[in-house]
Amino acid sequence: MRQSKAQSYEDLEIYRLAKQCAVEVHRMTLDELPRFEMYEEGAQIRRSAKSIVANIVEGFGMRRYKATSFAVSLSP
Repeated sequence: MRQSKAQSYEDLEIYRLAKQCAVEVHRMTLDELPRFEMYEEGAQIRRSAKSIVANIVEGFGMRRYKATSFAVSLSP
């Protein structure tokens, strides 16, 4: 099974899954945590879930940058 190259981080299945997970985690921390945990622990959990998505986007950008910088270094 051959996969086509992703043109954007939004084309990555892992990005879509991580984003969906972050939304669900955000909802759960607001709806299901006890009130005293919602602000400190809940905020940290929400930031962590969003960080996963941000790291995927950053990693995709670095991959694109490396490919571009390599191609530029080959040009005369």
